[in-house]
Order: sequence, then C-alpha cells, then structure tokens
Amino acid sequence: MSYQIPSQSLSLEELARRQQNVVTASQLRARGVPTRVVGEHCRRGGPWQRLLPRVYLLQDGDPTPEQRMWAALLYAAQNGREEGGRAGAVITGAAALALYGFVSMPRLPAVTGVEVLVPRQRRLKDAGTVRIRRTGRELEARSVHGLACAPVARAVADAVREWTDTAAFDTGVVGPGLLRAVLREAVSRREGACTLQELLGELGEAGLLTEARVRAAMDELLATARESVLGRIGELVDEWLLPVPLTGPELRMRGGTYIAVPDLYWPQAGVAVEVDSDLRCVSEGEAAWVRGGQHRMEYLGVRVVYVSGQRLAADPDAVGGELRQAFAAGGQDVVELVVSER
Repeated sequence: MSYQIPSQSLSLEELARRQQNVVTASQLRARGVPTRVVGEHCRRGGPWQRLLPRVYLLQDGDPTPEQRMWAALLYAAQNGREEGGRAGAVITGAAALALYGFVSMPRLPAVTGVEVLVPRQRRLKDAGTVRIRRTGRELEARSVHGLACAPVARAVADAVREWTDTAAFDTGVVGPGLLRAVLREAVSRREGACTLQELLGELGEAGLLTEARVRAAMDELLATARESVLGRIGELVDEWLLPVPLTGPELRMRGGTYIAVPDLYWPQAGVAVEVDSDLRCVSEGEAAWVRGGQHRMEYLGVRVVYVSGQRLAADPDAVGGELRQAFAAGGQDVVELVVSER
C-alpha cells in the first residue's frame, strides 16, 4: 500500500477533513474550483495559502506538523496535473520515525525536512523542505495517523543514509549514542517493530554496513540480542535437566587445524548449538567464516542444532525438546577434537 490521491467521489469538505485541510490543485479543479478562485484565496490576507507547488492549505495561519506531512505526501503523490494522474508515495526517514513515535528521535514539531519515497521513474524535484528519495523496489507502506509511511526498517535506513549524506556524524549533529538508540528502538518497540533481519537487510541494501559507525552499532545490537537468546537457552538447559554446555569453546583437530567456535558445545555428546547464526556477523566475509565452521563441524560428525531467537520466543518447549533429543542422540562418528575454553 502507498498513498494515492483520492478520486473526486469525495466532496471538497469531506476531502479536506480527511487530509487535514491540505489539498492539491487537481483535487480543487476536479471539484469545480477555478484556478482564478484558488489564486484569489491565496493572496496575502486570504483564507487559503500555497504550501508547495500545486498543494494548498485551506486555512490561514501556520500549518501544523501533520499538515506539513500531508503537504509533502500529496506533493510527491501527484503525477501530472489532472485529477486522474496519481502515483504512490510514502514518507520515510526521520519524519516517518517521528510519526511512528520513536522516543529516541525529536518530536514531530521539531522535524523540519520531510523525506518522501517515490518510484524511481518519477520525474519530481525537491521542493521547500520536501526531499524526494527514489527506489526501484515496490513501495510498501504502513498507515500512521492516516499518513502512508515506509516500514520501520526502511525508514531507519533512510534516516541513517540522510545522516551519512549530510555528514551529520562528522559534524557531531548526530552522535553514536543516537544511532545506537534508533537501531535498538527499531527492533524492540512494542508496536511496529522490525526484525533484526529486516533491519540488516535494509541497511545492507542502502550500502550502510560499510560505514564504521553503523557497523559498530549493529555489531553491538546483534551481540546484545544473541546474549539474550543464549541466556534463555541456559534456562532451558536447566529446565530440561541437561548438563551445562561449554560457552564459545574453540574446536581444533589434533594436529591444530582450526574447526569452529560454536555458541554452545557438549563435548561428551558431540553436540553444538548455534544461535541466530545468520545474525552473528555483519559482513559477508565474517558470515562465510561462521558458515564454514558450521559445515566443518557437521562434516566431522558433530550434531549442530540451529536455534533462532524468534522460534525460541514463540515455542520454547519445542526448542527445549529438540535440545534434549539432540543431546540424547549425540554426534555421529565424531572425530576426536581438541576443545579449548576461551
């Protein structure tokens, strides 16, 4: 879903009520308001005012923050001057996060610029405080206070990219504390949160994981999430009366060849546990290193149990049963390994 300008089935009064008194020139024309009347009403001291090209506020006085958001969205959703010319658009970046109610971000009245995401083929320029961002992907949207906003993960990525493009990190306008807080809030909100996978995917798509600050913040977030999951698995081990496994041991062959560093390992059973292995590393090189270790363990007979935080939260009993079953079965013809606790 993305915002599209409504057809003329609504009366001007109904439309103004729906869009908080913000309308487009084509909407006015479709409802029989001549261009001459629009111009007269927008003169100094008149009852209306022009907010953006072909976007008007049907009242005097300063627009509210929500009206500024409506103006930005309607400006970007226009595709031609006729009422039927409509296209998708969604608010993204810091403005979207403010609409979502991120406590780590400035409140909505403090948001001056508004980023709007539109399809790549659109011919549209920045206007006033509205910045146009294009995408080749299909637009997705979430309705927030009646406004179409990009999903949380995409909005966060666009906000971080804006900070990077404007050198906000280098000038100290945005510090590492705010970056960490925004990323942490994105995955921990009670409503409208995104998953770590979604956040990693959007940051990677935007090319932001090569930024040292962003990568360090994501590494910290991933480590915290994994520690939480490992702690819950420790509780399951006690509940299911399993022996305490080694945490993060280094496994090598007798000759010294490195094998892997599993998250948990029962040497007496030849069973390893890997937690959210796809979220263990940010860079593809590190991820390949982790996958290589997992493949080597399995090749050498170690039974590897893969546990995701999402599955653990949804069905801990099933995970506990799987761990007990794996421990009872053990590895298969496990090659003798040297186990070093780190």
